[in-house]
Amino acid sequence: MLKLFKTYSLHATFHGYSVSISTQAIFLKMIKRAYYQSTIAEFLGANGDEILGVLAAGHQFALDLAQRNAWIAQITHLKGQLQGLTGDILFEFVIPRMGKRVDVVLLIGGIVYVLEYKVGAKAYDRHSADQAWDYALDLKNFHEGSHGRPIVPILIATRAPAGSHQIDWSSDQVAQPLLSNGSDLSQIIRLVQENRADQKLSATDQTQDDMEVWAQSGYKPTPTIVEAAQALYKGHTVAEISRSDAGAQNLTRTADCIFDIIRHSRRSGRKSICFVTGVPGAGKTLAGLNITTHKVEGTDERAVFLSGNGPLVTVLREALARDDVARAKELGETISKKKAHQEVSAFIQNIHHFRDEGLRSEAAPIEHVVVFDEAQRAWTQAHAEKFMVQKRGATNFDMSEPEFLISLMDRKQDWCTIICLIGGGQEINTGEAGLVEWFDALQKRFAHWDVYHSGQLGNHNYNWGQDLEAKLAALYAEKKDALHLAVSIRSYRAEKLSDFVGAVIEGDADQARALIVELENYPLVMTRSIDEAREWLRRHARGTERFGLVASSGGMRLKPEGVHVKAKIDAESWFLNDKDDIRSSYYLEDVATEFDIQGLELDWTGVCWDADLRMEAGGWRHYAFKGTKWQNINDAYRRVYLANAYRVLLTRARQGMVIFVPDGDRHDYTRPPGFYDDTYEFLASCGIPEIQKSRLDWWTPRDLNGNQGSGLDWQRGAREKGR
Repeated sequence: MLKLFKTYSLHATFHGYSVSISTQAIFLKMIKRAYYQSTIAEFLGANGDEILGVLAAGHQFALDLAQRNAWIAQITHLKGQLQGLTGDILFEFVIPRMGKRVDVVLLIGGIVYVLEYKVGAKAYDRHSADQAWDYALDLKNFHEGSHGRPIVPILIATRAPAGSHQIDWSSDQVAQPLLSNGSDLSQIIRLVQENRADQKLSATDQTQDDMEVWAQSGYKPTPTIVEAAQALYKGHTVAEISRSDAGAQNLTRTADCIFDIIRHSRRSGRKSICFVTGVPGAGKTLAGLNITTHKVEGTDERAVFLSGNGPLVTVLREALARDDVARAKELGETISKKKAHQEVSAFIQNIHHFRDEGLRSEAAPIEHVVVFDEAQRAWTQAHAEKFMVQKRGATNFDMSEPEFLISLMDRKQDWCTIICLIGGGQEINTGEAGLVEWFDALQKRFAHWDVYHSGQLGNHNYNWGQDLEAKLAALYAEKKDALHLAVSIRSYRAEKLSDFVGAVIEGDADQARALIVELENYPLVMTRSIDEAREWLRRHARGTERFGLVASSGGMRLKPEGVHVKAKIDAESWFLNDKDDIRSSYYLEDVATEFDIQGLELDWTGVCWDADLRMEAGGWRHYAFKGTKWQNINDAYRRVYLANAYRVLLTRARQGMVIFVPDGDRHDYTRPPGFYDDTYEFLASCGIPEIQKSRLDWWTPRDLNGNQGSGLDWQRGAREKGR
């Protein structure tokens, strides 16, 4: 393609070294996902300085001497190692979801090789191996051109001793990272080709056209909420960070619908409220964050994202602040963590601070558009009144939290829009009102507001048995189907997970068994051993895929199993810190409850099931542990909260989960085997296999020396060896 364009040479000097940059390179930057890409034959025949010039032209950050020298070392090394091989080469290939670039990608014989260079490194460190693995997994999961190809991540530490050549494949054709000091790269490639040839893989040479098709093929990511927030904060759109399937299309349609409502409200001088509903993991929070990253049409104002979910606010703020600091460093700039936090705080706020400011002042909020995340968790009048009087010193407070929040925005004299993100079956705490309280407030005081809803008013997960349609009869209310997110995008391996979990929570084993066949790519197992559950998580997670233990806040008798639900986690450390931090989820010591993890997610979860929700005589029974014994929960609302707690826990895993149900102890009257056996049998009747019966043990991990090991075991071993 480059031959179609006339070349004009430019010259630039970096740290005293002159490199040539052509208009061809600039064109490459505009149309390529990689800084440099060509056939291996063309690469071998090209001048090294010219290749360096193309790389420099594609670089968006300040080009420092270390980066320049790294590229020179990579070019020199690959020119020596790729002799006699046929295929394609791409330098600095962009991984959009992760906001990273792969050092080098090789396409040889139908196989994708992901090379992560550590020029000058004397050892193979775990972090770098995980980085290469993450790139490979990201391509496999989200890059269309890589779905059907074997992928081999290779860590190249140029001054390290010879690495492992043991090739271990997972069932999805992603190999465990191979280790090389560079001198044996060509040997590794030939070994892999022979290995795959034994499995009858076609070794068709890749052409330039094939490389273009591969490089430009669709990238359909499913980011975590943290990754999504980081991407949106950088200016990306929902369409850029979401899969192009029904779930992402629905998400884009929802965003467009909300923008239309905001636009109409501003132009018509109306006050409006819209209710966005969705199944667990459908992207409600993502939809809300997307709204807040766009300026309101015709203004310089942005919406504000408000959440009463403390851990969610803490984790998102910390993640965005860390990302700001890291990006500034890449650009050669400096920003303090404190300043980054201050800037992020204008983007994401705690709803209680917003509410309390409205209590202190009669002034209208400065924002015209507010997004209330998890609006179903707003308080009833009784709970709000008790809190406001006892904790905030208010007098004569006689409103529910939804009524008070609407009244704050009603102070605006011109126009405003409230976006309520509603999770069906997600109310998990005493006093949480659900959708009903919002509609009661509108019916009571705000008949002049426009109401937009998703048409889910008849769903029992939203209406709590009340006729919500009747509450809207005297209001201007409009149904918009686009305000409902029906497809889970969290568990990208299993879009039917929320339906399956719903059947389990309803106690419908037949329906659950019919749905579990839709989860064939989603590892789901159970066990009676907490140690076995931990080992399963370590065995299945690859790279930096995050895993952890979760349990109901009422699971008091999990304590003998080493699961202490009363020990509060440090949310930002648990969700964001890496495998070296004992406070992180990776260590499987601290457990997150439904209050910690609602709105967030992990790649893999271990759900610890206690006797607070137990199967008895064919139905779920609800208990609370008080003092030294279990007590029946008779209040209908509290039973719903407990069932919803388990619904939340069972829908947090993106890639797979193990459910741990204790054996109990016949010597302990608070946890006899009878409290757990029927629950385990019910889950078995839903089609969930025991670990040893599962078909989904994907791969047998090995340590950095090729010895069999698992999870943190090989990571700790590597550190002890100084690798």
